[in-house]
Amino acid sequence: MLLSLAQWLQTLSPEFGFFRVFQYLTFRAVMASLTALLIGLAAGPAVIRRLRELKIGQPVRGYGMETHLVKSGTPTMGGVLILIAIMVSTLLWADLSNRFVWIVLLVTLGFGAIGWVDDWRKVVHKDPEGMRSREKYFWQSAIGLLAALYLVFSISENSNLRVLELFLNWVRSGFDVNLPPKAGLLLPFFKEVSYPLGVLGFVILTYLVIVGSSNAVNLTDGLDGLAIMPVVMVGSSLGVFAYVAGSAVFSKYLFFPHIPGSGELLIFCSAMMGAGLAFLWFNTHPAQVFMGDVGALALGAALGTIAVIVRQEIVLAIMGGIFVVEALSVMLQVSYFKYTKKKFGQGRRLLKMAPLHHHFEKHGWKETQVVVRFWIITMLLCLVGLSTLKLR
Repeated sequence: MLLSLAQWLQTLSPEFGFFRVFQYLTFRAVMASLTALLIGLAAGPAVIRRLRELKIGQPVRGYGMETHLVKSGTPTMGGVLILIAIMVSTLLWADLSNRFVWIVLLVTLGFGAIGWVDDWRKVVHKDPEGMRSREKYFWQSAIGLLAALYLVFSISENSNLRVLELFLNWVRSGFDVNLPPKAGLLLPFFKEVSYPLGVLGFVILTYLVIVGSSNAVNLTDGLDGLAIMPVVMVGSSLGVFAYVAGSAVFSKYLFFPHIPGSGELLIFCSAMMGAGLAFLWFNTHPAQVFMGDVGALALGAALGTIAVIVRQEIVLAIMGGIFVVEALSVMLQVSYFKYTKKKFGQGRRLLKMAPLHHHFEKHGWKETQVVVRFWIITMLLCLVGLSTLKLR
């Protein structure tokens, strides 16, 4: 919005030439981060107060950690604060003609809406389980598949018109069309190594990345500040990849696929960083507010969508290793319990408690120890991911 305004003012008079600074992506990224940070810090107390007035408190499951029972009643759905800060900041500072900005915004809002319904049922209907898994996965799958179908052609072409043409060619060819190498699966640490996926393979991979990352972040969001800081670090790192992929010069020099328009996602990533840090101000231990599913599902889906656009799905798994391990811990725990119950008549557990952060709490780690150590691990993993920019 502000970019269009600045460009319009420059056409009116040479006196407005200083507005050329708005054309610099790095300037707008810094301002987007600051804007989201200020919005979050300014609106935070009012949002928390309003959540308390509405009695939107976090229910704690009876089979959860005993030390978490004192958190019962803490305002939840604070992810609304994050989403508002991200959306306002992105709409102010991003190029609104950019198709990638809009697809990320729509996916984020779509998964945020799913989380909103889930949280609402928990706090209003007093159901700790919220939305049932089957219903939740249906809507997640619907949004994920629609986004995947658009991205498979959007990444391959440079405009929405060309995207439509490629889609029609795909239909006319009997759903068989060759995609450019940049739409393949890229391997980190290797130069120009791309495995062709085809339309179907790309759609399946994108669906798994978006839905998987959304649920992985949601599973990680179990301790004060545990999920939001890794989201900030991973999102900021993905912003660097977006900037490189969107630059014809940098992408060529670093042997990355050039995705025209993807650099504008740096604005969204910067806004996510600012909004996340603002939320952490209120979410740090002892938390004044929880983000809830409305925040966790939306942020995870946003990370997955950005990673697909900049062709860094594997790097996302590396940098978001904490999210991956947390999700795997739940899957393995449930699978092993069902297997042993069927075989021995009594279910057994691999971990003391899942997700993994509760396992360490059961081992005697304090909540703050688990959180900070997971932050440190994420920081190291993000550095490993960023090293793939040059180590190829």
